[in-house]
Amino acid sequence: MNKILARLLPVALLVGFVTGAGLDDDLIKDFKKYFRKYKDPAQRREAVLALDGIDSPAMVDVLVPVLEDPDPQVTQAVVRVLGSLEERAAIDHLLVELAEEKKEPRRLGLLRCIQEGAYEGKGEAVGACLEDRSWKVRHQAVQTLAAGGDDTLGPILLPFCEDPEVAVRCAAFDALGGLGVDGVRAPAVAALEDEAWQVRSSAITALGRVRHRDSLPVLIDRMAQEEGRLVADIGSALDAITGKELGTRLDSWQRFWASFGDSYQIPTDEELAELRKKQEERKLQYGAAKGDVAYHGIETPSRRVMFVIDISGSMENEVVERERFEDGDYPSYSRMDIVKTELQRTIENLEDYVEFNILAFATEVKPWKKKLVKANVLNKSNAIDWVGRLEPLGGASRQDLARVGLTGSANLEAGKTNTWSALSAALEIEDKNGKPVQRYELDLDTVFFLSDGKPTVGRYIDINEILRGVLTANVLRRVVIHAIAIGQFDKTFMRRLAQENSGVFVDLGK
Repeated sequence: MNKILARLLPVALLVGFVTGAGLDDDLIKDFKKYFRKYKDPAQRREAVLALDGIDSPAMVDVLVPVLEDPDPQVTQAVVRVLGSLEERAAIDHLLVELAEEKKEPRRLGLLRCIQEGAYEGKGEAVGACLEDRSWKVRHQAVQTLAAGGDDTLGPILLPFCEDPEVAVRCAAFDALGGLGVDGVRAPAVAALEDEAWQVRSSAITALGRVRHRDSLPVLIDRMAQEEGRLVADIGSALDAITGKELGTRLDSWQRFWASFGDSYQIPTDEELAELRKKQEERKLQYGAAKGDVAYHGIETPSRRVMFVIDISGSMENEVVERERFEDGDYPSYSRMDIVKTELQRTIENLEDYVEFNILAFATEVKPWKKKLVKANVLNKSNAIDWVGRLEPLGGASRQDLARVGLTGSANLEAGKTNTWSALSAALEIEDKNGKPVQRYELDLDTVFFLSDGKPTVGRYIDINEILRGVLTANVLRRVVIHAIAIGQFDKTFMRRLAQENSGVFVDLGK
C-alpha cells in the first residue's frame, strides 16, 4: 500500500501544480478581458486584488499598465500585489520592467512596488532612475534604494543632497540619516543654510540620527538663528545626540556647551538607551515656553499653525467623563462647547508673530480664511467670533425634524465626518475637483487635528487608505500633525495619524 502511495504522490502533486497554474492563467485571461470594462474604481481595485498571490511574469505584465490608472485606490492595489511577490522569476521580471520603462507614471509605480517588497538585487535598475530628468522619479528612487537598509549606498546617495529639487534633497538627507551614513554630516551642516525650511529640517534630523559630538555646536548656533518649528527640530536633534532633554531652551544648551565643549563625550547607544529608561521613570513636566502655541496640552514653537476641528453631528453630544472637564469653566459639557472654548483660549494667547488659520469640517470643509494670517488683535477677535458661531451639523437634536419629514431642515447629510477632505484641505493634497495638487512647499508647518469620530463619508473612508494618502503626501510637505481625540470611539486612527506624521496624540476622554 505504501509503495502505491509513493508512486501516486508525485503524480498528485504534479496534477495539483498544473491545475493551480491553469487556474492562475484563467484568472489573468479574465483580467485582460474584463478590467477595461469596469468604470467603477472599486471594481477595478477588486479586480487587481484578485490577482494577489499569482507570482508570475505574466501577472506582472498585465498589472504594470494599470499603474497609470487615474484613481489612487487602484494604483495602490497594484503596489500591494506587485510588492508582495515571492517567486524570483516574477521579481526579476519586475526589475526588468523598471529598467525598460520610459513612462513616468509607470516608473514611479514600479519603484513604489519594489520599495514595498524590499526586493534584493534592485540596485542597478533603481540606481538608473536616479539620473531621470523627472524629480519625482529621482525622489522615489532615493526612497526605494534606502528602503533596503544598506548603508553601503552612502556614496551613491550623497550627491543628491545637492539636487536642484527640494523634495529630492530632503529624501537624500532622510535616507542617509536613516541609514546612519556618517558622510551625511558635512552636506547636512551646509544645508542648514538652505533657503527651503523643509531641507533644513531634513538636515537637522539627519544630524540627530548620525550622532556625533561635532554636530552639537553647529546645531546650538543654528538654534539661535531659527524660529518656530525648526527650533523644536533642533532641540530634538540635540536631545538625540546627548540624551540631555533640554528641548528648545537655547540658553540651557549654550550653558551646557560652554561648560563642557571639546571635553564632552556623547553617550554610546547603550548608555543612551539606559539614560532614556531612567528619564521615563522620573519624567519631568515642563510648562509651555513663552511664545509657544499650546492647544489641549500639546505645545509647539511653530509660528505657522492650522487648527482643524470636527463639527459633525456627534459633536453636540455631551462628554461621558465629566470629571475630567469640571475645572474648565465651559458653557456646557457638550464636546462642541469644550472644543470651541479651548480653541478660543488658544487663539487669544497667540503671539502676534504667529500665523494661523482654522478649518471646520463635517461633510464639507469650511475654512475661516483662504490662507494663514498674522495673529494680530483684529484677526484674533474675528477668529474668536467665528469659532463662537460654529455649531454641530445634523446632530441628534435634528433627528426629530427628520422623523416628521423635515429632512431638509434637519440637514443630516451635512453632519457626517469627512476626515479625508479635512486633512486634504489642510495639507493641500487635492484641489476642489479631487485632482492632486503639485505644489508641496506649504506656508504652514504644523496642524492640530481634532475629531470625535471615525470617518463616515468622503473620497476615502477606510482609515488605512486615509493614513496612507496623508503619509504619502506628507513625505514632501513635512507638516507635523498633532491629533486630539474626544468621544467614545476607537482612537487607533487618531493615534496613528499623529505617530506617522511626527506629532503628539492626546485622548481627551469619552
